[in-house]
Amino acid sequence: METRAGEREFSNGDVYSGQLKGTLPYGKGKYAWPDGIIYEGDWEEGKISGRGKLMWSSGAKYEGDFSGGYLHGFGTLTSPDGSVYAGAWRMNVRHGLGRKEYCNSDVYDGSWREGLQDGSGSYSWYNGNRFIGNWKKGKMSGRGIMSWANGDLFNGFWLNGLRHGSGVYKYADGGFYFGTWSRGLKDGSGVFYPAGSKHPSLKKWHRHFGYDDTGNFLLSHNSTVNIDDLRNSKAVSRSLSEITTTSGLARTSERYPDDYWSTSDPPRDFMHHGPASKSARSVDSGQSEARDKNPIVFEREYMQGVLIKERIMSSIDMSHRARPLNLTKEVTVSACVSFLGGRWNHYLMLNLQLGIRYTVGKITPVPPREVRASDFSERARIMMFFPRNGSQYTPPHKSINFDWKDYCPMVFRNLREMFKLDAADYMMSICGDDGLREISSAGKSGSIFYLSHDDRFVIKTLKRSELKVLLRMLPRYYEHVGDYENTLITKFFGVHRIKLKWGKKVRFVVMGNMFCTELKIHRRYDLKGSTQGRFTEKNKIGEKTTMKDLDLAYELHMDKLLREALFKQIILDCSFLESLQILDYSLLLGLHFRAPDPRADILDPPIEMSDQESDSDASVDVSFPREPSNPPKGLLMVTHEPNSVNTAPGPHIRGSTLRAFSVGEQEVDLILPGTARLRVQLGVNMPAQAHHKLGQDKEEPGTVELFEVYDVVVYMGIIDILQEYNMKKKVEHKCKSMKYDPMTISAIEPTLYSKRFIDFLLKVFPEKA
Repeated sequence: METRAGEREFSNGDVYSGQLKGTLPYGKGKYAWPDGIIYEGDWEEGKISGRGKLMWSSGAKYEGDFSGGYLHGFGTLTSPDGSVYAGAWRMNVRHGLGRKEYCNSDVYDGSWREGLQDGSGSYSWYNGNRFIGNWKKGKMSGRGIMSWANGDLFNGFWLNGLRHGSGVYKYADGGFYFGTWSRGLKDGSGVFYPAGSKHPSLKKWHRHFGYDDTGNFLLSHNSTVNIDDLRNSKAVSRSLSEITTTSGLARTSERYPDDYWSTSDPPRDFMHHGPASKSARSVDSGQSEARDKNPIVFEREYMQGVLIKERIMSSIDMSHRARPLNLTKEVTVSACVSFLGGRWNHYLMLNLQLGIRYTVGKITPVPPREVRASDFSERARIMMFFPRNGSQYTPPHKSINFDWKDYCPMVFRNLREMFKLDAADYMMSICGDDGLREISSAGKSGSIFYLSHDDRFVIKTLKRSELKVLLRMLPRYYEHVGDYENTLITKFFGVHRIKLKWGKKVRFVVMGNMFCTELKIHRRYDLKGSTQGRFTEKNKIGEKTTMKDLDLAYELHMDKLLREALFKQIILDCSFLESLQILDYSLLLGLHFRAPDPRADILDPPIEMSDQESDSDASVDVSFPREPSNPPKGLLMVTHEPNSVNTAPGPHIRGSTLRAFSVGEQEVDLILPGTARLRVQLGVNMPAQAHHKLGQDKEEPGTVELFEVYDVVVYMGIIDILQEYNMKKKVEHKCKSMKYDPMTISAIEPTLYSKRFIDFLLKVFPEKA
């Protein structure tokens, strides 16, 4: 059918003039709606497709590509408020590379996804502040560099628009702070170098951090989008709204595409720039003179922006001790020593993911049923060969050939359901594209540990002897966790074995991560109740180091009923392990510290970095120092409200909400001002007060401990339950008893081990006076 020129007026008042194919617009044409919307450009089969210009009665206009009635391809949208977006579109949504100039003169240049900034991009605020780095869902997330108009600069990691992870803060006066942040606040250990002090050489970091060879920050990068260049790139997105009319001809269902853009709140930080303690202030008065001789630096520790500990040193002393921060990941990862190493270790992770995906996918469709005795037997195994090129049952993959064995699949399938884990979520956490990451182990076993990308699951390599113990105890373990929903014992979700082509066998167990929480774990302890060798050398303690019994410098005071529930379960769990002749287990304890009330005679007033938001976008500004207002209480327990908190069990929790004596023996939630409302369960989100044992403080001279009592949130569980009291342990006990007090060593008879373990924890969690 040939096209012809013509004009058509519809019954609803719409008017079209241009080329027609039959009765439908086709080719070039102009369409006008009664409410003032006008489109002029290409048509195909009655739909807007090709190049054209769309103008709304509000004053908005779009010029660029269309497809099937959608803004799709590359084009420029000018909004009624004067903001302009030029870049990629997909189904009426900004998606791909693009540049938006806002009505308040802010500019974003970079990648978009589903209408929000996502990927790499640069945002320049009208007041001179600028961020270059990664974005996610419209907020600064990942690695990035923020420079403020006052000359301050931060290079490091971000999450949801706030500094989060490791980084370096450079002050306008030349001072540097190397440390970690959490939710926008300094949190953890760091080193502050005042202006003029000698800091670690940054030469090798300059390009990595965004500096030139002279140490000046580079902000000359220009990522202005060129539409002609964009047209040659690929844009990926999804549909949002459709342009339709009752007559079947294209028009917008809205006056112009919604502006879905939203920026994060600018970073907020209570930063103590310079000395904060009394001792530091006395030095500060003569700082300029000291800079030329032996300038001081500060080793510091913060909790949610509040300085709690500092040690004053000279920059000369620090120069050989300073270690550059690992900025390649938000979480510091140390490679374990493995027989594979490097590329082979990567293959091992891929094999593990392939095997778990196959196993869970195979067992999930099986109808649920009660576990039978045969499900624990030697024959209860799934075995499969995974050739690299694939087979009738397995997909091709980029790893090496391997044999896979899954132990007691029906038992672990029922355990996962008992722990209320969705099979799809389980597979996505472990087998998703983000993969696994290796973490260091504080133990002496030499095991390799992997952590799922969402921190929900820990995967540990097992010795053959440990695998045998686990399979022997599995029927009793299944019964115990079924009887006691609040058990603190490690949650096991699967046991697997990989056999590589040269015959090496690697065994794995998948467990819940007890520290999977939105709160930062500031201190980690592995507590056995023994004392011989149970300490960590000071120079080996890092922010994520798991310390030992003698390193614990706190007593933890809990609500009466919380403490009773805790020890009732600890006694039940220890009795279970004792009946299996298990020893060497420990309580993995994690403490999240809430910032104490700032003290005017110790801490300097903070500098608050606040935001000023216009109607359409946010900007960043730096206010003048001000005295802090009295902060709310660090922790608050209130009556449990299921609709106000997440009550879904996680991979490390399962059980009832605990009752607290302080709120009339009612089930309780924990409120953390400014953070969250959390459900209190055994071993999870448990509030306490940590009393610092000043009499046992063995800190180095010159270290200032600024507070004695802290509000803490406690996380804990019983781990390492796969060591039997066998002949090897009996010989170890005999030998060590000749040299040390038998009650101070780890290898003792299980009954004594259980009693000593409980007695030690009674001292860690004493009754309130």
